[in-house]
Formats: sequence, C-alpha cells, structure tokens
Amino acid sequence: MAYREFPAPSRLAGLVECGWTVVSDPGPARVTDVLPDGCMDLVWADGQVVVAGPDTAPHPARHEPGSTAVGLRFAPGALPGLLGVPAAALRDTRVPLAELVPFLPRPAADGPGRLLVGLVAGLPGPGPDRAVRELAARIGAGDGVAATADALGCTTRTLHRRCQDAFGYGPSVLRRVLRFRRAAALLHAGVAPAEVAARTGYADQPHLSREVRALAGVAPGQLAAGANRSAPVPSGSSTTA
Repeated sequence: MAYREFPAPSRLAGLVECGWTVVSDPGPARVTDVLPDGCMDLVWADGQVVVAGPDTAPHPARHEPGSTAVGLRFAPGALPGLLGVPAAALRDTRVPLAELVPFLPRPAADGPGRLLVGLVAGLPGPGPDRAVRELAARIGAGDGVAATADALGCTTRTLHRRCQDAFGYGPSVLRRVLRFRRAAALLHAGVAPAEVAARTGYADQPHLSREVRALAGVAPGQLAAGANRSAPVPSGSSTTA
C-alpha cells in the first residue's frame, strides 16, 4: 500500500494540514487501524465523499485490492465549523458528506483532489471559532482547564462545550490524543520510549506504554516498528468502518 502526502492548497492554509492519497496493492484486501490524531478528514473513495470523524481508539479501515483514496486532513477543530455539525456527533464514525450537507453542489473538477477542494468552498458553516486553535494549543501543551478557560475569557463549562463541538470530546481526551500524536511521531522517528515519555509530558515510560496501548492497540515498540502506524493509514482512508 502506497501512501503519499501533498501540501495543502494555499486557499485552505490554516484549515487543512495536508492532502493525501492511498493506493492499495493489487493483492488481497487489507484491514489497517487508523489511529487517533485529533484531526478530521474529508475523503474521496469509490466515487463517494466521506467525512471521517474524530477517533478515540483505533478505527479499522478496509482497503480493497487496487483501490485509491484521496483525502484532505483538516487541522484539529477546523472541519466541524465548516460543516455546521458538532464534532461530537461524528466521533468514531465515517459518514457520507451527502448525509450531513444534502444540498451541497458538486463542483466540476478534474480529479478527486480538486473535487474535495471545491466541495470545501461550498460548505455551509462559517468556519472554526477563532479561539479553537488557541484552545488546542493550550490544552495540547498541558495547560489546565481552568487556566485555559481564563485565557479564552470563558467558563470551564463553556470550554468543555467548545471542545465537544470542535474536537468531538472534552479537554482531557483532547489532551491525551494530542500528546499521543506527538509521542507517535517521535516513536516513528526512532526516539527511545523513555525519552519520548519525558519529552511529551507522560509521568514515566509505563504511563506512555499504557496510553499507546489504549490509543493504538499496540506497545510503543510495535508502534515504532511500524505496526498500525498512523502515517501510511491516514484517518478516514477507507469508506468502510
């Protein structure tokens, strides 16, 4: 299975982290686990456009022989505001875009990548709340809920609601997922688990191991070796849940 990323279109800068393609091998079908990363994706596969909601656990994705999937990976919290649908309603799901936005015009486009970009321009929502990026940055850096709420000028209850709407879960889960994403990147880069734990804010290496098993379904060593890694299998890379 070949996975490739490409830069986000300039007009979607700040909303989309990257675009990606997955081309499956001609051999037997494969099922791979998509790992939580705090992002949501807009995916074209088999002629259908699907919204990949935020994951809280490994999500099995089936890849048929010779199939191709193309996607846009949105920055954490960006896509729900464009859809006009709270992320919590899409948590751990894959939903056809037509079910969420039934009257969205399908633009004329040369290829699925351009089609996805054209669809984004027609989404009905106003876009992400201006505070969403700061919220993610503060929670991801380990700031407490009360301190983050104070910095954003809201109550802790409002902060929790904003997290549910933008990310699909509350601040504590958001912190876990974003920390895991940083840890997974370091493990893939060959950094030793003990150093990964220290650099990403885990209490110790056993704490890292427990969290990796909970969010990836494997031990840190297996994740480092490539088992179930998120990079070749981006979120939403299959229409099959």
